[in-house]
Amino acid sequence: MDDSAPVSVLRTLRLKVRSEGYAWLNAAAVEANQVFNYCNETSLKVATRTDGRRKLLSGFDLCKLTAGASPYFEKIGADTIQSICVHYAQKRRAARRLKLRWRVSGGSRRSLGWLPFKAASLKRKGVCLRFAGKCFRVFERQRLQGIQWQGGCFAQDAVGDWWICLPVKREVELTIAPEEEVGIDLGLKTIAVTSDGERLTAGRWTQAFSEKLAAAQRRGHKRQAKRIHRRAARCRADALHKYSKKMVDRYQKIVVGDVSSLKLVRTRMAKSVLDSGWGMLRRFLEYKAIQAARSFQVVSERNTSGTCSACGALSGPRGVNGLIVRSWICSECGGLHDRDRNAARNILIGSRCRTSVGGNEHPYSLLPPSNAWRVREAGIEAARTAA
Repeated sequence: MDDSAPVSVLRTLRLKVRSEGYAWLNAAAVEANQVFNYCNETSLKVATRTDGRRKLLSGFDLCKLTAGASPYFEKIGADTIQSICVHYAQKRRAARRLKLRWRVSGGSRRSLGWLPFKAASLKRKGVCLRFAGKCFRVFERQRLQGIQWQGGCFAQDAVGDWWICLPVKREVELTIAPEEEVGIDLGLKTIAVTSDGERLTAGRWTQAFSEKLAAAQRRGHKRQAKRIHRRAARCRADALHKYSKKMVDRYQKIVVGDVSSLKLVRTRMAKSVLDSGWGMLRRFLEYKAIQAARSFQVVSERNTSGTCSACGALSGPRGVNGLIVRSWICSECGGLHDRDRNAARNILIGSRCRTSVGGNEHPYSLLPPSNAWRVREAGIEAARTAA
């Protein structure tokens, strides 16, 4: 295949719905939650039967069970009910669970509105979009000209605004990146540091809006507080989108460390970890690399900060007390290393070497780094005793 030939990629077009349709969508979302909870309950009962007829219901099975239910709903129709059944089966299969979380329609723990539809259910009508007998106006409707969408959904954000999400196919040109490969180390003070020394400084978006958020919460303006949270999230996503786009355009192979934000959110660094958006950055890099025909890889970053990227000796600072050391000199080869850039180089080196499935073995040594350190210390103590 010619590398310069355009290829089709699937992207989501997200448009905001005007406020006159919110009341209808809120009522339809309640009915969609009822169908979803029915699928959840029925699937659990069939999967936990004690006789030989126990099985996991597919989307086709759920559609057969809900056939003829549309007259009992005022807003949604048969095509929407089928879409909910198919989406539920896909999500349950992806989660590998017998039951998903129930969708709550009221109260403080209310689930955000969600209303899937098929491609044929949404049609153009003048300046509006017609769905289930209701016309909706959207902002930036000129972006819908000349495109054909597939099955999408109406989705509600935390503020209460509704958005229409349409998967569309776009033609993109495949190009070869000017540089070959890069390793990226994720952190807190600097969100990302590359093996070439480029840094993405932490924006501290939550801290930037903390005063406005505290004032809104003291006054009891819940909706204003949600808008401030959304603004901070948009600033974070914008910065990570720009950085990931720049990395994908520049490098052919991108390697990122497997630092887990789910474990660090249980510590006192939780706010900084969540504000950095490590998982969001990895997700952006992954799908953009796939669309641009780039290579993306996640490797273990164990001991990457304390291992010399020049000679492979484990001579750098280790442990929690070693986090304050930002630059160090290797005792074996005498090389001067910046902590984060050295970690990014080791992440890139780790992608070239044989790594284990668990990601616990270090590529430089036959023994795990911790055991090699203990063996070296034991040899030094034995030499001192013999002397």
